[in-house]
Amino acid sequence: MVDAQDIQRLISAGRQADVDWLPGRAPVEDIAPILVAMANSSGGTLLLGVAPRTDVIAGVDDAEAAIERVLRATLATTPPLIIPLAEKATIGQFSLVVVDVPRGLPHIYAYDGRFLIREGVQNRALDARGLRALLIQRGDVSFEEEVATSASRDDLDWDLVEAYAADLKGFGGLAPEEVLLKRGCLVKDAEGVLRPTHAGILLFGKAPQEIIRGSDITAARFAGTVMSDTFTRQDIGGTLPAQLRRAQTFLVDNLRKQVQMGATMARDEQFEYPMEAAREVVVNAVAHRDYSIQGDGVRLYIFADRMEVSSPGELPGPVTVDNIVDERFSRNPIIVQVLSDMGFIERLGYGIDRVIALMKAQSLPAPKFEETAGGVRVTLRSDRQEEAPVEQGVLPAGFDGQYRGLEVNPRQEYALDFLINRGNPRITNKDLQELCPDVHAETLRRDFADLVNKGILIKMGQKRGSYYVLKK
Repeated sequence: MVDAQDIQRLISAGRQADVDWLPGRAPVEDIAPILVAMANSSGGTLLLGVAPRTDVIAGVDDAEAAIERVLRATLATTPPLIIPLAEKATIGQFSLVVVDVPRGLPHIYAYDGRFLIREGVQNRALDARGLRALLIQRGDVSFEEEVATSASRDDLDWDLVEAYAADLKGFGGLAPEEVLLKRGCLVKDAEGVLRPTHAGILLFGKAPQEIIRGSDITAARFAGTVMSDTFTRQDIGGTLPAQLRRAQTFLVDNLRKQVQMGATMARDEQFEYPMEAAREVVVNAVAHRDYSIQGDGVRLYIFADRMEVSSPGELPGPVTVDNIVDERFSRNPIIVQVLSDMGFIERLGYGIDRVIALMKAQSLPAPKFEETAGGVRVTLRSDRQEEAPVEQGVLPAGFDGQYRGLEVNPRQEYALDFLINRGNPRITNKDLQELCPDVHAETLRRDFADLVNKGILIKMGQKRGSYYVLKK
């Protein structure tokens, strides 16, 4: 039920994209366009009984008749608009009718042949491009299924396709082309020529970003809690499977690792966020983003206190921030299926509940899901000050991503900890490899070279006999 306080709040909100009002005797022809525009946007509330342009409460002469007009308006749309029944409410001596249009409705709606959306405080008719974008967003049209118009069969990396087909079970030795046809990565045009779909290019293309711009990941580690000029950045392109592998390497290289003494005095190594949870958030972003939006890609940002993964496009279909844990709807079922075939995700579970469980198991806050102006953002938070005591001398202390005003990454912090906190006069590649056993030797070599270039370390000796000392 809507109470008087709710009504006052809505009226005081004025006329916004998600709140509108009409006189109590407004006809169906005025009610239906507003309901359609709200349904095609992010939902909203319509009040009957408030005088337009004045915010004056005039009330409705006959609430039941007004509710009947609302019902007729919902039936006059194409398809019929299924929303909660309008409610009667009172404020002082006046009766009002409140109509709620939920967000995340499953269809695109029209009235009198027009597809409308909310733009500011007005209704606006969609043009062809806007209608297509909304169709993709609601899942009525799939961008991934469309033929990549500028691409041909030769734009696929057939070595990747053959490796995928060889590992795929249940296809009875079908030729690679037939496998891609069945998976929706290839289609035959009107002349019988095989053409890759957008999904095919994203999953197996030789140069996906040349055909689908913005289909990449920008990964960055910032030294502090806000964006600054001090950061480590990596632009991750290629096919989606290749991006996911490189993104995981970025996480391993840039998430801080803590070493704790457990109850049994056994050493317990943990990343600042559960690696499987961090990986799952990135996989979800890559698998479910809106690839028809080609002006932006997935962004993976790691700060001192949180990790943010942002992806272009609103939540798909009926999924909302409130039901994201329980609702199951994929904008890109072809991509999801192939990534599932490759072992990146489970086909029937998108992993949100698993991320929540993993964060809880490490005594970290639950992930935060937000819709932004251009897409969706998932945030994992970590307050390292509240963690259990860390074994002295193992976790680098006193740096927080910087040394002498210069940015240092977690691996470089281990090197500085080795020299400063532990009092060692020198450090070798072998020493740092023992401190970071999961990191490739070439990555550690580049870390040392970066510290030398920044004037933090001095390299002594050559080749196998080389070592590094702190520059005073």
